[in-house]
Amino acid sequence: MASEKLTRQAVVDRAMKIADTDGLQAVTIRRLAAELGVAPTALYWHVKNKDELLSALADHLLAPLVAGLAPDRPWAERLRAVVTALVQQTRAHPYLSALLPVIDKSAAEGYLRATDTVIGLLAEAGFTPRQADQVASYLLLGATATVSCQPGGVDGDEEASAELRRQQRLDLERLPPGRYPHLAAFAATLSDPPDLDAYYSFGIDLLLSAVAAMAPKV
Repeated sequence: MASEKLTRQAVVDRAMKIADTDGLQAVTIRRLAAELGVAPTALYWHVKNKDELLSALADHLLAPLVAGLAPDRPWAERLRAVVTALVQQTRAHPYLSALLPVIDKSAAEGYLRATDTVIGLLAEAGFTPRQADQVASYLLLGATATVSCQPGGVDGDEEASAELRRQQRLDLERLPPGRYPHLAAFAATLSDPPDLDAYYSFGIDLLLSAVAAMAPKV
């Protein structure tokens, strides 16, 4: 790619591709430049440094969270759409949970827009600004943790997932069933692969039911 045709979006898209393939730690200015076929200095026309690059990557990944929200829908439906989009983006790009803590959030437009939108929705539900900020933080942590704790891991390796379940089942079956009857019952469920759609649907329901139960205006 010639430097005169290079765009900021092209830089971010390639950074995302590298992170999706090899992890966030693989995203460097030098590797980006090599893959784009330009000198590293050419990238600085579009991102000042790696910190700005990571913020731009976060903006790109978070943009779908608030895109197309219907303003006439109830706050709970809009909040569900945001949380569902966050889970979907984290499933597609598992490094997102590691990316958010390292960016300058005050300069990340996508993060600010998503957070402001969620706090506004929670304000509609009757939460104070401080409470809304806390709830937004819990939802972010809960959604990303749901992905990182996905049964069998998040790398999509079915063979490795099956082996992990087998080892977990064997470990639990070695426990005295009279002392740990519920763990013994759970071990029996590990013979079959988990229903991930049901897992994520239940997780989102669990998070949002707690918000609805505590919302002052519900």
